[in-house]
Amino acid sequence: MKPVVTTLFLCALATAAPASAKEVLKFATLAPQGSIWDQALRGVGATWSKSSAGQGELRVYAGGVAGDESDILRKIRIGQFQGAGLTVAGLAEIDPAFRIFHLPLFFGSYEELDATLDALEADLDRRLEARGFVRLFWAHGGWVHLFSRQPVRVVDDLRRQKLWIWAGDDAQVQQWRKNGFQPVPLAATDIQMGLQTNLIDAVPTTPGVALTLQWFRQTPHMLGLGLAPLTGAVVVDKKAWEKLSDADRKSLREGAAVAEAKLAQQVPAYDRDAIAQMTQRGLTVEEPSGTEAAVWRQAAEEFVGSTREAGVPAEVLAAARRALQAARAPAGGSR
Repeated sequence: MKPVVTTLFLCALATAAPASAKEVLKFATLAPQGSIWDQALRGVGATWSKSSAGQGELRVYAGGVAGDESDILRKIRIGQFQGAGLTVAGLAEIDPAFRIFHLPLFFGSYEELDATLDALEADLDRRLEARGFVRLFWAHGGWVHLFSRQPVRVVDDLRRQKLWIWAGDDAQVQQWRKNGFQPVPLAATDIQMGLQTNLIDAVPTTPGVALTLQWFRQTPHMLGLGLAPLTGAVVVDKKAWEKLSDADRKSLREGAAVAEAKLAQQVPAYDRDAIAQMTQRGLTVEEPSGTEAAVWRQAAEEFVGSTREAGVPAEVLAAARRALQAARAPAGGSR
């Protein structure tokens, strides 16, 4: 090839229109790698990749490799990640309205939770968007029970044990202290260390997580009375979301709808199976009597009474109460 022709050829290559760039979104989550939550998020990515002929990629960093949820949020804000699967702790760090899902014994069933989510969803989504996030889907985490080193059947049993509380939410820590408990704020990634060093004695978590991460080995007693649903959501940075094409956003929404429905179906059975497996390995389920359960509910109501000081917006608490009242009216029962 002559020099002049070679030069023209190279110039043509340099000025040719580039191939369409691959879109990559990096998401982080505390969900253990290989867990049903990790699989659900990867399923969303698989749907997007298929519909975009491989031009869309969702990379999932599971198991807390990106740090605790506070760390993940900070990394999203500086552009290191574009999204996350968050529990209510991380969501409450974005907006205090999500503290409504922290309240013990406030919800009695998944049906009550779903009714409340339906009632609050539009407002919660607006709050997230105002702070730079778009919700892809709700991710049920299971039902939180208390796992403890020593048996806990009555409220005073818990007051005698050092209770893990998620670090970073000082209002929640102060709320527990005000009600006579011994909260120990730690990052979720430090729970195992806290159990091994006796820094904490009790951990509120779901059976599925207690089994997967083997926390039940140090906390072989589980309170049979479920405390609260572990509400979670997968969110994406709003700036990254708006850069995507309409087709990409549509594909991610479709995958998210499938993931949300799948988790809603799988998680309750997953918790039941986890309890069965742990009881075979030495876990004792402490079932409070009717009277003891009533005392728990009374203590929980007193706890809820201090929620305004704990930072739950009054209008959110009122809307949640209305949704619960409507959900309970036909059946008149609770979990």
